[in-house]
Amino acid sequence: MTKPHDRLNDPAAASEAPQETPSHAERRSAGAEMARVLGTTPFHMALDSSGAGITHWKHEPLHDVVEPMTHHVIMAYNGSMQRMERRSGRSVAIGTFRPGVVIIIPEGSSSRWDIPKPVDVVQLYLPHKILERVAREADVVAPGDLLERTAHPDPITSRLLISAADVLEGNAALDALFRQQVTDLLATRLLAAHIGAPTMFQQTMGGLAPKTLLRAIERLRSDSDTDVSLSALASDAGLSRFHFCRAFKESTGLSPHAWLRQHRLEQAMNMLRDTDASVVSVAAALGYASQTAFAAAFRKLTGESPSDWRRRTR
Repeated sequence: MTKPHDRLNDPAAASEAPQETPSHAERRSAGAEMARVLGTTPFHMALDSSGAGITHWKHEPLHDVVEPMTHHVIMAYNGSMQRMERRSGRSVAIGTFRPGVVIIIPEGSSSRWDIPKPVDVVQLYLPHKILERVAREADVVAPGDLLERTAHPDPITSRLLISAADVLEGNAALDALFRQQVTDLLATRLLAAHIGAPTMFQQTMGGLAPKTLLRAIERLRSDSDTDVSLSALASDAGLSRFHFCRAFKESTGLSPHAWLRQHRLEQAMNMLRDTDASVVSVAAALGYASQTAFAAAFRKLTGESPSDWRRRTR
């Protein structure tokens, strides 16, 4: 008699044996299931209070079953090209992992993976409630089923997801705002390109009313203890997160994250030019986790280190 553990490690048994789908309450979160099946810890992980998460994994070859999870998992492959196989019940998908492809595991689905070489992949863990919220805010019909994708060419989603792991700056407010925006943007992309039924978006025109824009900017300019999350900004404006982001960019030419990053840079420049505060003090005052994180963010936007910029402008 085949033991359950043996069935997981036998491709034929895994594809043919009837599987009892666990209830939602019995499923693991995506982070917990990925840690179990990959047998390692992520190279980088950033989780959001909404339940969404972005992780960067580098793991060894995989020959195992990924069990049903409480999240949709969307992956952007970032490694060298290789062939792989994915089995879901009696269905077998053979694909080629290469940069620019995405992998989608809808919540509650299960499949066996056979990947012969090491893997470098960025993953988005997306609760279905976020997909439903973004659909509601974008004035579209309720989302259908998210399609299962195996090495599916989609350079737009791939670039967005990889950027989500690359752009973190070591500043808690900026990083959280960026993750919220990119998660909503990825959810919008999934609705447009990876849902079983066509999704129709309605166009929205116009920016924020002047008083509403001023309140949003005052909130973004406030000290580090003020809530500058997308939810707080949108609620203050009386709009959904989706429409707030669109209207804010229409009014300012920048997303809320880009506006706040530019504002922090201007604050940094003023402090470096007009005071004798050390670079460490400037970094701490602006909410960066370390001088290194601040210097990297400053150099990315100006091309110079804070110390070099200070010497040149004084």
